Amino acid sequence: MFFRLFRSLMPKEEKFVELFIEHSVKIHAAAKELELLMADGADMDRHFKAICAFEGEADMITRQTLQALHRSFITPFDRDQIHRLITTMDDTVDSIEEAAQRIDLYGVRTFTPDMRALATGIVECAHLLTKSIPLLREVSRNAGAINELCDAIGRQESAADKRQHEGLRTLFASEKDPVTLITRKEIYQRLEKVSDRFDDVANVIETIVIEQV
Repeated sequence: MFFRLFRSLMPKEEKFVELFIEHSVKIHAAAKELELLMADGADMDRHFKAICAFEGEADMITRQTLQALHRSFITPFDRDQIHRLITTMDDTVDSIEEAAQRIDLYGVRTFTPDMRALATGIVECAHLLTKSIPLLREVSRNAGAINELCDAIGRQESAADKRQHEGLRTLFASEKDPVTLITRKEIYQRLEKVSDRFDDVANVIETIVIEQV
């Protein structure tokens, strides 16, 4: 209690939250490009390159954040939580790029409704993240809203589990070509993994709220 009171009286280093916001914008942009990449008639090469570019920009923000963390004495919340949040966010955009890389590597050009639903869910998770991150400027005041947004990300992750299950069930029942079966199975798994990473980010945010309130 004394430590929290002491920290509340100290000047805050607000740039960490700004860096988180910048990073979340890159995640959202990459997620939207993934959804566009999987649309009918998409310029897949252009969208793939855009995803890689956003991932690279997010990497730069991650490095900036870690460097700032190393230099800073005063932080808006625990140093370990800052480290966990930015690295978990970076894992998320990495997983988006990994899904796109597998699509490009395997030359997948057609996508099932379940695959596209997974991509749409990823965009919604990214949108929820962009709404929750700015609220970390005032964690105590915004605790309820932050938790609601994190819960919504969790629901999207649960929905993604069900979509993957249904998609794989249909795939195994209908696909006879073993190479197609293996490659489509991995696409499903990669897309669902992205939703898992968003849930990881939400869990870190919820931990920050618990420790700050």
